[in-house]
Amino acid sequence: MYANDYNTLDPKYSVITPEIERLAAICFEGGIIEPELFTKHKVNRGLRDLNGNGVLTGLTEISEINAFKKNDAGEKIPIEGELLFRGINVKDIVKGLMKEERRFGFEETSYLLMFGKLPSQEELDDFIKLLADYRTLPTSFVRDIILKAPSLDMMNTLARSVLTLHAYDSKANETDVPNVLRQSLLLTAVFPLLAVYGYQAYRHYFENDDLFINKPKADLSTAENILRMLRRGGRYTELEAHILDIALVLHTEHGGGNNSTFTTHVVTSSGTDTYSSVAASLGSLKGPKHGGANIKVVQMFDDLKENIQNWDDKDEIEAYLKAILNKEAFDRQGLIYGMGHAVYSLSDPRADILQGFVEKLSAEKKRDDEYRLYKNVADLAPKAIGEVRRIYKGVSPNVDFYSGFVYSMLDLPKELFTPLFAIARISGWSAHRIEELINASKIIRPAYKSVCEHHKYVALAKR
Repeated sequence: MYANDYNTLDPKYSVITPEIERLAAICFEGGIIEPELFTKHKVNRGLRDLNGNGVLTGLTEISEINAFKKNDAGEKIPIEGELLFRGINVKDIVKGLMKEERRFGFEETSYLLMFGKLPSQEELDDFIKLLADYRTLPTSFVRDIILKAPSLDMMNTLARSVLTLHAYDSKANETDVPNVLRQSLLLTAVFPLLAVYGYQAYRHYFENDDLFINKPKADLSTAENILRMLRRGGRYTELEAHILDIALVLHTEHGGGNNSTFTTHVVTSSGTDTYSSVAASLGSLKGPKHGGANIKVVQMFDDLKENIQNWDDKDEIEAYLKAILNKEAFDRQGLIYGMGHAVYSLSDPRADILQGFVEKLSAEKKRDDEYRLYKNVADLAPKAIGEVRRIYKGVSPNVDFYSGFVYSMLDLPKELFTPLFAIARISGWSAHRIEELINASKIIRPAYKSVCEHHKYVALAKR
């Protein structure tokens, strides 16, 4: 069976009719709120103040992000970005994994986030074995749930699979911490299977390619198993596996205020089950302003490579970057994707870490020329942005700037870029869900002020 056998598209679910266009116009006509009202009522749009600072909505011990320090006069001074997991600098974590002992670190980092401390060797071995024991799906789940309902969108496939797992759990709705921890470990273990098998179904039924299902191996790390399950022969190099592992480590967690983690807190505070909470966070992560950003970076560079004659000509590159900013090139949105971050100013530590590994991988893959193009854009974009835009803080490459390039060099399909983010972030979401359950007793409910004029009801016959 191929794509046509699974063509479930129905015009009712996809075609925008003239009637829908007419009704949409009514929505716009009555739905626009004047921008000055947000200023008048001191609304912090996006939960960020006028200086770009996040509005404090909670406390956490899971991670910390530093981008500024205050001098003696109380003024904020930009600093090189810092990211700490449970008080430990992520740069030190990566250094310990790669330079001192050279081992895989996603599992160790997940343990640190969930339990608040670095594991001993015995604790780490037991934790890895626990994840390996959980790394199986219910009988016939792949055949009946994943293969029989392929989707064009891997994030929706992942969310659907997570919600379906609810039906296999006799304690699905119980929210005591031991049960939520069990569910969190289970989902951390099976996310790679759900994502990769969902992609294999898509590739087979919609791209008419061969179908193969490689099972994970208990003695392999999460990163190794992803590459093993995804590739026909299950082969990969040591460098490939370690770089993918580092990418997973860097994406596990990024503070309680990022959109998907805040979603975890909001949905958890309602008292709902783990599967629903994770599905909601997946919906948030799917957005191109959040987890889908690295795909836009890759697409932007594909456009750059087609339109720039000399990838080493900095004047030509800068001119094209300004064309992008002026909405004259690429997607006409005026954005250089992968540049700048809501929190960081001088640097994103995750991007700094990835950059070093990108250089090594590009040499192995013989893509040095592309790496030089990335470096040139990284050097030139802040200047171009500063000349075209009014900005309140520094601009530097963020983690999405390099992660898409890393995934492309690992021959990972674009359809899996955002699911890979989810495979990593599930451990951070799990830690925040448990923290919310332990510490909060109120449902999260921010205020919205109505600015609608009052009207009298008019009888139908008089309208």
